[in-house]
Amino acid sequence: MKIIKKLLFGLSVFLIISCSLAQEKVPEAVQVAFEGKYPGENDPDWEVDAHGNYESHFKINGIKLRADFKPDGTWIETEQSIKKKELPKVVQKKIEELYSDEEITEIEKVDHYQKGVFYNIEFKQKGKNKDVEMTADGRFLN
Repeated sequence: MKIIKKLLFGLSVFLIISCSLAQEKVPEAVQVAFEGKYPGENDPDWEVDAHGNYESHFKINGIKLRADFKPDGTWIETEQSIKKKELPKVVQKKIEELYSDEEITEIEKVDHYQKGVFYNIEFKQKGKNKDVEMTADGRFLN
């Protein structure tokens, strides 16, 4: 029993130190920008994407979100995975009309610094999946 307690204690200390080190690797400008955009949200999980940007994973009111920031703290976008039934009806109708034979792999509601709010629908394809971006009124962005 003592060995298990010591192992659990050691694991706890390791996890706390690991989390602290991960937070320290996030530039201060990114942390400040995140706190400004999402006040009161102080426990995001961070990772660096393929472009060198910082992606935070966090929840607000039980909703899982991902927000991307440039290393200088500039906010890029915030994404939320959603279900097809959560899409605006106009967008659902366009998908059914134009892509009824294609399999959807992911749907996200995106708030982007330039494009504003739009819906990113990803369809399965051989090689690289196909992304379609649409506004709430059914306009294509890409």
